[in-house]
Amino acid sequence: MNQKYIKENANDVVHHLEYNAERSHLIIPEYGRHLQKLIDQATEIEDAETRNKAAKYIIQVMGSLNPHLRDVPDFQHKLWDQLFIMSDFKLDVQSPYPIPSREVLQLKPDALKYPQNFPKYRYYGNNIKYMIDVANKWEEGEMKSALVKVIANHMKKSYLSWNKDTVKDDVIFEHLYELSGGKLNLLQSSEELINTTDLLRTNKRMSNKTSSQGQPKIQSNKNNKGQGKQKSFQKNNNQKNQ
Repeated sequence: MNQKYIKENANDVVHHLEYNAERSHLIIPEYGRHLQKLIDQATEIEDAETRNKAAKYIIQVMGSLNPHLRDVPDFQHKLWDQLFIMSDFKLDVQSPYPIPSREVLQLKPDALKYPQNFPKYRYYGNNIKYMIDVANKWEEGEMKSALVKVIANHMKKSYLSWNKDTVKDDVIFEHLYELSGGKLNLLQSSEELINTTDLLRTNKRMSNKTSSQGQPKIQSNKNNKGQGKQKSFQKNNNQKNQ
């Protein structure tokens, strides 16, 4: 009797079940285990011509699984690279693109060095410190004094946006003197910053703008109702005139 039609015992079927814990690890799980088995079978083919045909067939199957990427540039190049990666770099076929290597794939980029700034007054932010450093490098004159006044007003605005309370100009001048290393001294000057109430009003206006941008505009139904009545009234008059 043919081996295909031999009835299997139920106990043998249960004992031959495959569990995921016993299966081999999937290198790219998005393609599934069936495609991984196709690639494993293609690596075991001894004939080079048959092996190349099998590789091209697998590339077509991989492309059909991602039809939305067919118009993406270098899509075929990406598929061939994934084919070699999934074969654990054991597949020996002719590729139209450079064959990747395991060493290049395992290369890691250098770690980025993020600026670690821990300012004493965090509510001013780092940009204020950058502006103060630039002002320290400028020569004395009207431009530098105007820049220092702008920085002081911005510091007061930032202070009020976090504190939500009144603040004296002397406090801002002391912080400016401290952050500039004693180079920007307005403690004994007669400069007056923007009024606290005006700054609080601008902060409130800006917060209302940012909150209203994400909310949809609601149109009132009163105007729509009135327009509907006028249209129906006009229709009735036209019918009477006819």
